[in-house]
Amino acid sequence: MLELEGIDVFYGNIQALHGVSLSVRQGEIITLIGANGAGKSTTLMAISGIVPPRRGSIRFEGREITGMAPDGIVKLGISQVPEGRHIFPELSVAENLDMGAFLRRDTRGIASDRDFIYQLFPILAQRRNQPGGNLSGGEQQMLAIGRALMARPRLLLLDEPSMGLAPLVTRQIFEIMQTINKEHHTTIFLVEQNANLALRAAHRGYVLENGRVVMRERAAALLNNTAIQQAYLGI
Repeated sequence: MLELEGIDVFYGNIQALHGVSLSVRQGEIITLIGANGAGKSTTLMAISGIVPPRRGSIRFEGREITGMAPDGIVKLGISQVPEGRHIFPELSVAENLDMGAFLRRDTRGIASDRDFIYQLFPILAQRRNQPGGNLSGGEQQMLAIGRALMARPRLLLLDEPSMGLAPLVTRQIFEIMQTINKEHHTTIFLVEQNANLALRAAHRGYVLENGRVVMRERAAALLNNTAIQQAYLGI
């Protein structure tokens, strides 16, 4: 579904990604784990067109998307939930959701999808008229995910969804993520600092160190890998 081949990404003269290659198959959850500053978020931003690669290729469903504008990538079926949520604090919950559908023109479909989001996250239905900035951190994360889903993505990019959240809320977010994947057939590319949680939710995983992919394996195998346990799982 998604293929990255040898991508190099720079911030000015600083190289953040070095020849990163990975793939995402339709219907799976993959996770990218690594230390802070390893290049995980940069990888997602490269896919979304926010930080275009200087070299390499990104293909989505066989189509080259390297260098494509972010709105064009969204139109193709890729949506990102950014690190830190970045909702519109002055807009209501309902208006934030509608912003996720700004490229769509199917009014009935938008209304149906909004109802679906409210079923996934009942608290958002209760607070649909409240400003997004008045929500708790967990509720804002739910809103950010809901906003991304309003674009009807086939591939959902999640950047650190557990950041700053209480463990109970984090578990709820991950359960909903797995529901979206299993019941609604949305493919998910997850970047997550909590490697233990991420690997338990994912089908496959990649390990990124200093901008380079150093390991790729089934998630269950990475969970049982001694080096991964010592480096990322605190075992």
